[in-house]
Amino acid sequence: MVLSSLFATDCAGATRLKNMAPTRRFIIASSDGAGLVESTSHGSQPAKKGDVPRRIGRTKGGLNSKLHAVCDGQGRPLIMLLSEGKMSDYRGAALMLKVLPKAKALLADKEYDADWFRDALADRKITACIPSRANRKVPILHDPVLYKKRHKIENIFGKLKDWRRIHTRYDRCAHTFFSSICIAAAVIVWL
Repeated sequence: MVLSSLFATDCAGATRLKNMAPTRRFIIASSDGAGLVESTSHGSQPAKKGDVPRRIGRTKGGLNSKLHAVCDGQGRPLIMLLSEGKMSDYRGAALMLKVLPKAKALLADKEYDADWFRDALADRKITACIPSRANRKVPILHDPVLYKKRHKIENIFGKLKDWRRIHTRYDRCAHTFFSSICIAAAVIVWL
């Protein structure tokens, strides 16, 4: 498995695509931990303005979102998480931890280097191949040969950025934007 993140643009709760394999999970999450508020209309009443929040996070680069993904050994996304751009990678990892598939090792970049995350992976009998952050007092060694395989997920993010609708974020609502990401990922990987 490979874990990484990508900046894109917005966030909110959990949804699952119906026609995907049961091991695939697609999640939209907010930085405050709240789920997505569904905009269902009651009778003839339309959904009220603000029922489906955009949850765009303000960062140094402007308004954006972050896409976290867990991929298999061939670079196919198994879990995707859309969050606010200001949400830390630790919180994204905590949200995805419950749904991680069985694996021998997990490759992740330095942003996921946390003792609690390494312990949680060890409890699940998953070897963490995560380089230590520069500010860690006692660096933890990782397998550099295994870590080189992380390029596969970066290739997926690069291919997602080729889709104009995704890299420019035309959609206001998180669920619409995330649907576009899921469709693009399905086309990239399976077609």
